Amino acid sequence: MAVRATMSRFPMEEDVQESSGIPWGITVKPFASKDENGLSPVYGSNGDLLPRCENCYAYFNTYCELDQWAWNCSLCGTLNGLESQAIARYSHPQSCAEMMSSFIDLELPMEGSDEEMMQACPVYVAAVDLSSSEEFLELTKSALQAALEALAPGSLFGLATFSHKMGLYDVQGPIPVVKNVFIPPDMEGTLPTELEDVMPLSQFLAPVETCKDRITAALDTLRPTTSWERTTGAGQGLDGVLMGGRGFGVAMEALFKYLGSEYGNTFALARVFAFISGPPDYGAGQLDTRRYGEQYASKGEDADRALLPEQTPFYKDLAAVAVQAGVCVDIFAVTNEYTDLASLKFLSIESGGTLFLYSNTDDSTLPQDMYRMLSRPYAFGCILRLRTSSEFKPGHSYGHFFPDPQYENVQHIICCDSFATYAYDFDFTSATGFSRYASEQPVLQIAFQYTVIVPPEELSSPRLVSATRGKHLLKRRLRIRTLQFGTARNMNELYDNVDSEVVLSILVHKVILASLEQGVREGRMLLHDWLVILTAQYNDAYKIVQFKNGGSLTAQVDAAFSQCPQLQPLPRLVFALLRNPLLRFHEEGVHPDYRIYLQCLFSALEPSSLHRAIYPVLTSYSTPDKQAYPRHSLSRAALITSDSPIFFLDAFTTLIVFYSSTADPALPFPPPQDCLLRSTINKLKQERSITPKLIFIRGGQDDASAFENYLIEEQHVDGSGFASVVGFVSFLEDVIQSVLEYMK
Repeated sequence: MAVRATMSRFPMEEDVQESSGIPWGITVKPFASKDENGLSPVYGSNGDLLPRCENCYAYFNTYCELDQWAWNCSLCGTLNGLESQAIARYSHPQSCAEMMSSFIDLELPMEGSDEEMMQACPVYVAAVDLSSSEEFLELTKSALQAALEALAPGSLFGLATFSHKMGLYDVQGPIPVVKNVFIPPDMEGTLPTELEDVMPLSQFLAPVETCKDRITAALDTLRPTTSWERTTGAGQGLDGVLMGGRGFGVAMEALFKYLGSEYGNTFALARVFAFISGPPDYGAGQLDTRRYGEQYASKGEDADRALLPEQTPFYKDLAAVAVQAGVCVDIFAVTNEYTDLASLKFLSIESGGTLFLYSNTDDSTLPQDMYRMLSRPYAFGCILRLRTSSEFKPGHSYGHFFPDPQYENVQHIICCDSFATYAYDFDFTSATGFSRYASEQPVLQIAFQYTVIVPPEELSSPRLVSATRGKHLLKRRLRIRTLQFGTARNMNELYDNVDSEVVLSILVHKVILASLEQGVREGRMLLHDWLVILTAQYNDAYKIVQFKNGGSLTAQVDAAFSQCPQLQPLPRLVFALLRNPLLRFHEEGVHPDYRIYLQCLFSALEPSSLHRAIYPVLTSYSTPDKQAYPRHSLSRAALITSDSPIFFLDAFTTLIVFYSSTADPALPFPPPQDCLLRSTINKLKQERSITPKLIFIRGGQDDASAFENYLIEEQHVDGSGFASVVGFVSFLEDVIQSVLEYMK
């Protein structure tokens, strides 16, 4: 569980926090196997016996004062009695994880019988769009072949298809058999027959290790529905226009109901992979994509604001059905047409899944992403709870979860991998703030309860191994991290302890929220105004700029934060975020589906990955085996002044190796497999949550625009012009002018 704070010393009181201009919050990666310093938790058992505070329900931890019979809660100060069992345990502190570390992971007893615990087969279902092209289906087949290789033995797999009808495949016989049921075209329709009556679930879900060849054979039979089939099956649509026949909504609803009947019996978690090649345009859940083609400018409407909200609550409601059925949905959209991901996204993000978008089939990394996603460990049925000491409280929470309807600051996560990141910001509960006594420092505690599926070969007890005979075992665990923070005595100390990457994370969450509620323009304004206020507060705190009585300045505004290294990255990060498609305007050619995809991606990334996605890291090499300089600014000037021949750019989703036009022709291109640059690239690819696209460019010979587009510092913040008089320098000048207006 990695936790990073926007400032490692918390503000002493509300006035200091508000006047600092720095958002106060944390990011949390609950299922990360190590903390932010690379340390693992201390593992233990009997999580149900861990003492809890009678007042605030926090768990006992190493920051609590303990005497023979009682303990003081480190969060609220309440004195709690100890039961005799705990007194006996704590007389041998080295045998108790909670006495040894503030980062612990304890096993919990599972509810239910041993037999129920064994029925934990992981279930995976592919739902494939047949209202598509041959190319789309070939890519989907490759992705599912990769999935079959990644799935653990004992997994169950089901193959379903959808168009104007829904198909279920039985692959357990000698040849694959498909049974179809037609989807009704009307907006309120549901399938005329229950899927259980079409094919029993036990027939549909096939064991992967014995049926892999037959699943592959079934995949080979997939063909796009012909235009003739669609015409006769789908009939006439809205205003007499012929509909395409992609009954995605009905198919998903039926599938969740089908699987949900066995939730807790056949499986503990089912993952549905939905492969879609365009918008749902048939039956219940169909989306009207004509809104994308409307001329918003002529009506005086903000196109960005109009296209960001969902047009129907259908998929948000459907996500709740998925959650109830124990189903996590991953959406793989392979399309360049408007698909309205603004409406579809809830199905994945609220069920703990991921939304992937690929604009074409040619250079898609879908098979690699699929394999990567299924190869890494994940937890499910997770509950995340944040508690704080009494002087402060969580404000907003951000991330792909759904909040508990009953309890505050409790989030449910259906499926969580080691990359998944969540964020919180904080507010003071009173104006007095924190105590000045060192013994009463701010404390926060994050509790993460989760279930993992343990394959038979990983069970420690030989008796259990023989009893399971190839079945998986469920294990429920409780991971707790308690952190104590110092407080900053003044503004300078606060600024010296800022983590700019975490500040960026909280800012991205806030501007995404503002964009969704009030439009992209409002999100941009919020970001610009935040930087102006921060710059003004910094100049005031460091007494760089002061106004005389007559209103004239005594010094020049410092917009580069030259006296505070921790704040120096922020102007560049804000400039880059304003240049990012996340906050660019519709009229600049930003596709609304791509913007939604970025919102979903960025709001789940941990801070250092998000930093790369927004302001890529540019490194130079003198040879493929020798790094020259670890970080350059993203400007042509940086390239020209550097005499290095090779540049490597890491933009998170894209990796680019660029050989300058003046590079020695004797340098090997592309870099050989056994060099430092290649091993750096391979290491980065291994550590990514998604597969980055790798591009090699030879300056002067190849088209270098893919690389040059990332050199944003000479580009205007509005997206126009490349002249040297605009760009980052003029952006800072604009900030300075705004600061002067603000400080008057």
